[in-house]
Amino acid sequence: MLLITPGNNGDKKRKNKSKVLSLEEYLQQRDYLGALTLLQFQRSTGEKEEHADLWLGYCAFHLGDYKRAIEEYKSLTVKPDCPAEVWVYLGCALFFLGLYKDAEEAASKAPMSALQNRLLFHLAHKFNNEERLMGFHQNLLDVTEDQLSLASMHYMRSHYQEAIDIYKRLLLQNRDFLALKVYVALCYYKLDYYDVSQEVLAVYLQRVPDSTIALNLKACNHFRLYNGKAAEAELNNLMDISSCSFEFAKELIQHNLVVFRGGVGALQVLPPLIDVIPEARLNLVIYYLRQVQDLCHKPSEYILKGVVNAALGQEIGSRDHLKIAQQFFQLVGGSASECDTIPGRQCMASCFFLLRQFEDVLVYLSSVKGYFCNDDTFSFNYAQAKAALGNYKEAEELFLLIQSEKIINDYIYLSWLTRCYIMNQKSQLAWELYLKMDTSSDSFSLLQLIANDCYKMGQFYYAAKAFDALEKLDPGSNYWEGKRGACIGMFQLILANKEPKEMLKEVLALLRNSGNPQGEYFIRVMRKWAKDNRVLLS
Repeated sequence: MLLITPGNNGDKKRKNKSKVLSLEEYLQQRDYLGALTLLQFQRSTGEKEEHADLWLGYCAFHLGDYKRAIEEYKSLTVKPDCPAEVWVYLGCALFFLGLYKDAEEAASKAPMSALQNRLLFHLAHKFNNEERLMGFHQNLLDVTEDQLSLASMHYMRSHYQEAIDIYKRLLLQNRDFLALKVYVALCYYKLDYYDVSQEVLAVYLQRVPDSTIALNLKACNHFRLYNGKAAEAELNNLMDISSCSFEFAKELIQHNLVVFRGGVGALQVLPPLIDVIPEARLNLVIYYLRQVQDLCHKPSEYILKGVVNAALGQEIGSRDHLKIAQQFFQLVGGSASECDTIPGRQCMASCFFLLRQFEDVLVYLSSVKGYFCNDDTFSFNYAQAKAALGNYKEAEELFLLIQSEKIINDYIYLSWLTRCYIMNQKSQLAWELYLKMDTSSDSFSLLQLIANDCYKMGQFYYAAKAFDALEKLDPGSNYWEGKRGACIGMFQLILANKEPKEMLKEVLALLRNSGNPQGEYFIRVMRKWAKDNRVLLS
């Protein structure tokens, strides 16, 4: 949640008190269009309000007219008396237009502030830079704005319960912050608790019956609970409001009407909204998927629909789409005309893959592998099935045969190959895979996999190194406990002569990195043992 307000230094001396009160009334009523109109009128008559340019940018920003806000803030930046914080306001407006590089550049020119940290926090998420994100995360304080920003990050990462916990805690502390009810209702909507979402939302709508966001969410709940007609009826309450309120509501209404009407007008409305409303791309895919539903007369067409449903289901985590895909694959693979063909057997393999019955997957893939000697996609699927059944040696060999850059740079490939290396006692190769990755959420996940799998397999040195890296990226977590256990496990291996004594020096260095009081105790014990056994640590 990025919150910006114009600065206010010193006492304001106003010539006409009624005009200032009128502006404040507009703002209190969230009538940003009225406030903007008043400010423009004052500008045209030469009776400018103090900080009028800042207020103009503020109102444009809250109307969703980010281009206008950018114009106002940019015009301020060229003035010699421009407040330094304008750069971060400009960065926020650029952020909401998706101009993330420009937003980062603008934010870097602003002085350090809580708002700048929140903006950079969200930009790190957009850039998939996990290391920077965790750095800005550490700077967040236990204040409302920062906690709202953290909750929104949880929401964007589909951690809806964590977001709800934050919102509920803030509501207990600030019962007048009714807008938090909308955020809680939105999280419940995402968790498929539509009736609960509706109950929470009703509390807010009693006080603010003309809220664009709340009415739109109410319509979405009606769509899920009842049908498109009921949802469209709710949107009708929003039509008049959108003409004088938030600009983005018009596009939101257009998008949702397409959904509520079962895809009517999809090709006209959805393509321009793909980079504006995240769900527009998904709904356009669903529209195309429905269009091919009636085309299925040949096996190849059934296969096509199965592949599309499988891809979509895996992309959005939809069990319904995966079930449909499995049924189409089974329909083709189980038919008398296709059961002994190569595509038919591939379909049965895909069916069992989705059902996670990997022994059956191998039966069908093994029967046709002679026809796919140099096929990277086949090798990828074959290797995954082998690994899923614990045959890591053969799986590793198959993974290493793959040449496709697209596959070998995919996180699924990297995570499976990493697990194979660890299970085959090749933890160093797994660690090297991690080191070659750019910092991102994927590299963070791979680091967690290495830490846990190496620990499970008793390969404590690389487990300790992985937990150490995780601890640096997220100091507030409990990674110290894993690192502590791995270091003790490494020490036990040294005592049993299964690891060279010289490795103790690195174990001690890892323990020192934490600065944890428990670590000092273990360091003293290990140093005493080294002294007693004449092991050089310097």
